[in-house]
Amino acid sequence: MRYERLGRTALRVSRLCLGTLNLGVRTSLEDAARLMDLALDHGINYFDTANHYGWQVRRGLTEEIIGDWFAGGDQRRDKVVLGTKVCNPMSDWANDSGLSARHIIASCEASLRRLRTDWIDVLHMHNVDPTAPWDEVWQAMETLVAQGKIRYVGSSNFAGWNIAAAQETAARRNFLGIVAEQCNYNLFTRDVEREVIPAARAYGVGVVAWSPLHGGLLGGALRKLADGTAVKSAQGRAMVALQEHRQVVADYEELCAGLGLDPAAVALAWVLSRPSLTAAVIGPRTAAHLESAVRAMETPLPAGTCDRLEAVFHPRREAAGIPVS
Repeated sequence: MRYERLGRTALRVSRLCLGTLNLGVRTSLEDAARLMDLALDHGINYFDTANHYGWQVRRGLTEEIIGDWFAGGDQRRDKVVLGTKVCNPMSDWANDSGLSARHIIASCEASLRRLRTDWIDVLHMHNVDPTAPWDEVWQAMETLVAQGKIRYVGSSNFAGWNIAAAQETAARRNFLGIVAEQCNYNLFTRDVEREVIPAARAYGVGVVAWSPLHGGLLGGALRKLADGTAVKSAQGRAMVALQEHRQVVADYEELCAGLGLDPAAVALAWVLSRPSLTAAVIGPRTAAHLESAVRAMETPLPAGTCDRLEAVFHPRREAAGIPVS
């Protein structure tokens, strides 16, 4: 397993980050525990979750599953760099969402209880809260760092100017600020290359890609639909995108077939090849999914493949107004 520093910190994280969105929702509790064990066996030390994951059953369920796994011993907690998130609603109550100082601190303490741990390595702001002044946000985060409840602060789904505003305020307070930005980044969605990644690079913020397969769209969606084996690619944004960009996806799958490579492996290998990327979040439902991701990380793309991929996805980028480098 390869490791990278997380942004400008000395913290080292695996290039694959275990995303836990599926745990307890699309997996059994037993399979969830096996996936976390297998991730550690492969050297994946970076786990990502969020306080509201598991909302399909109840908010906080996924953190509880991870907490039960930590309680199994074998120094599991010490081996894991754990990230969770705050901002999304945890109930219908007025102050149970957003980035007020009250909610940040209360949410962190609730996450610690569910996760059955004394500290969170990276507390990500799941989204921007336009009503929360940055001084208020940083006051809360500074308090949690001083109390030893969190080690670092991250962001997710921020625009470039959000990163800049956050970092400039943190600098005035002599606070480290954001160390990692999680963003939707894959062959199909590259908007972050315009402003988010340049801002992250300028401020020493690590870039962590979530949904490297665009919700299953880049994992062989057309083939799986034809075979009747589609799960994620048959729903949500993957299906919406497929309806509009079927030819681009067909050309992509044809290219992958010509290379003799699985489309999911190509998509993940491509995003891991990006020069600004620290890690990619994978969300396996099965051990086979996780094993495939590890192989993709270890297998470089054949020479010239990136140029061929650029040609395939050029129409999509052009339609979205994204400059082609």
